This record gives sequence, C-alpha cells and structure tokens, in this order.
Amino acid sequence: MKRKVLIVSPHFPPINAPDHQRVRMSLPYMEEFGWEPHILTVRPDCVQGVQDSILAKTIPSHIPITYTGALPVQQTRRIGMSSLGLRCFPYLLQAGDRLLHQQKFDLVYFSTTIFVTMVLGSRWYHRFNIPYILDFQDPWLSDYYKQAQTLPPGGRFKYGFARLQAKLLEPKALSKVAHIISVSPAYPKTLQQRYPHLQAQQFTVLPFGAPEPDFAALSGLNIPQKIFNPNDGKRHWVYVGRGGYDMTLAVRSLFLGIQSHRRQNPEIWQSVQLHFVGTSYAPGNQAVKTIEPISQELGIADLVREHPHRIPYFEALQVLADSDAIVLIGSDDPDYTASKLYPCILARKPILAIFHYQSSVVDILQRCQAGQAVTFTSQQQPKDLQSSVITQINWLLSINKGFQPNINWSAFQPYTAREMTHKQCAIFDRCVTAAR
Repeated sequence: MKRKVLIVSPHFPPINAPDHQRVRMSLPYMEEFGWEPHILTVRPDCVQGVQDSILAKTIPSHIPITYTGALPVQQTRRIGMSSLGLRCFPYLLQAGDRLLHQQKFDLVYFSTTIFVTMVLGSRWYHRFNIPYILDFQDPWLSDYYKQAQTLPPGGRFKYGFARLQAKLLEPKALSKVAHIISVSPAYPKTLQQRYPHLQAQQFTVLPFGAPEPDFAALSGLNIPQKIFNPNDGKRHWVYVGRGGYDMTLAVRSLFLGIQSHRRQNPEIWQSVQLHFVGTSYAPGNQAVKTIEPISQELGIADLVREHPHRIPYFEALQVLADSDAIVLIGSDDPDYTASKLYPCILARKPILAIFHYQSSVVDILQRCQAGQAVTFTSQQQPKDLQSSVITQINWLLSINKGFQPNINWSAFQPYTAREMTHKQCAIFDRCVTAAR
C-alpha cells in the first residue's frame, strides 16, 4: 500500500519559478517509489510571475492538486506588502487544515523558497501528529548582504523586514521538523550551529534532478526563442539565470578577460555576441539590468545584450539548445549552488563556469567532464582571475560551431530526476518509520 504525502509548493506550473522544479520533476516517479503525492499550491492568477502553459502539461494528470487563493497584490501593495508568502498564508493554513482533517496523510513536505509557509509544518505536527520535511533551496535567515555590505534586492527596508520575519519564524518552523533537505552542504552546518537540537542525521544534501524528459520533448515542441537568431553566422554565448550584485566578481572577471583578449584580437570578436537572459525576478518595468552596466564600464557593451525579464521555461531551454556556448556565472557566496547547471549539461554545449571553488557546480562539471571551470575564493579580485579566464576564452573561440562535449553520462546518471526522486522518497520512508 502506497503512502501519501502532502506537498506544499506555493509556486507551481504554469508559473515559471525555479523553486517548484524539484517537485515538478519528482512527480512522475514518486508512485514508482511508493508515494502518492497531493499538491497544495496557490492559484496561478494570484501569483506574480511568468506563466508557461507547457510546464503544466508535464504534470501527470492523475495527481490531485488543491489550489488556494491569496490576498490581491493590488491591495496589499498599498501597505508595502507584496510577498506571496504573507498573502497566501491564511489560505494555505485553512486548506491544509481541511485536507489533513479529511484525508489520511503520512507526511507533509515543504519544497519552496516561500519560507513563511514552512511554519505550517509545526502547526500541523501539533494538531495532526504528522511528521514534516523542509526543503531548503536557499538560506531563510541569512546575513550575507550585511556581511558583504551591498544593497540587498528590494532595498534595505524590505530586506530588514524579511530578516525579522526569519528570526521570528525559522525557529518555530524547525522546532519539530523530522528532516531537512538542502541543496548546499553549507546549510546543514549553519542550521546545526543555530539550533543545537538538530542532529546530523536529520539532514540530507540533495541537489535538484536533471530534467531529461524536458529536453527529450523539446525538439518536438518547435518553440521559437526570441533572444537571438542562431542562423545569423555569429557565435552566440548565453547565460540563463538571475543576476545580482553577488555575481559581480564572476561577471567582471569574464568581461575583463574579454576586454583584454579583444584588444589583442579585435577581428575575432566581430562575430561573437553574449546574451544574459532572465537576470531579474522583478516584474515588468521594475526589472533592473545588472550585467550591461559592467560591460559598458569595461568598453565591451557592443558584445553584450541583457534581457532582464524572465522568459517561459521551455523557451529558456531552447535558448540553451540554440547557443554555441553556455556561460555559467556564480555568486561570491560559497553556499550558492546553481540548479540551472543540469539543463546546461543536457543542452550538450561547451560550458564555461566561473564559480566559487566551494560550489558543488565545480565538482559536478569535473565529474561529468561537461565543461571548464574558473574558480575563485572570497578574497580574490577580478584581475586575479584574468589569466585563467583568457585561457578558457581561447578554448571557446577555438572550437567549431556545433561542437558537442564528450560528456560522461554514467557519472551524470546519479543527478537525474529519477535518481534524485528515489533518494527523496527514501528520506520520506525513514521519517514515517521513525515517527511511529
């Protein structure tokens, strides 16, 4: 007999959001490993963000989904509150209470960066005696921007309010947690230091799974991407993912290398164009470019195009598939782990990654022989990486258009969505057994 898990994911297809990808990619395999999922989420019309109708078609049709409402953002914005977590919290609470009262669930699983909702795990544990698991895809309570002395996204007031929430709510959310899944090995260490009652065996580091079915379906979808023309004779190097001030070191290192190389070989760069896509999570005209200003400062603005708005998920995959090379930009935060690595590997394009040496991205790239990495420490400056970056730029420029790396697919196998779901469900099993 299969066990039942209630999965709380406020972002869910057709909303195009990175924090539901673990859930979305796990759903086709969960029943194979003994679990029947039921999704608790927020109606798409209540969520700010890009929608991709094809994403919704990847969800198995028989899986039950309960949608809730949320306070209208048009009204809450007047009092400075547009956060989805605060807007949907009372609705998720009510719907979750009803589901857990009416149906028999063995486990509740929170997989989201809408951290406020994780407090519901403690409530439901006390009220229904159901164990719960928290999936930390990013740190909830973090002092990164304070330590880095940089302006946080949304400004200092919004960031300060979010930190106050985290200080008050994170301890409650973690008070009775059965297990914590983390994408980064740094998070468990931080949380154990902060909460001594948490034991090492309550943590599992589990990266996102690779979306192999999405790439298998891509060629048949005939999705046009509007970022560049792959047949215009140029070399198109692309980066798809967020920008931000924490990525300045990596971006500046890349651009300094290009600047230096172009001074010596100007004719080569007449046929190269770099595209940075989806660099801002902000909606509409609130999206701010963080990449192009650096290229302007360094005199290579003619080579760089930044498209700050997020584009539909499958269009983003098509951008990767149409590219001549993929650039992966990392944060100066050593805890940062890029889930976007796997689609880049599956695109079968040459990859140049510029990442903190402690990031798991570096290790996975090397294991799978999928690309080249330039690594840095928190103490280094962009000029310190210039020689290494130029070496890798020469490599990218030397390979022919249409080059495909000789990837070690056996080494890649443990990172597939099916294998990650298998590990996920094994954690579910242990938590339910321990709770009896």
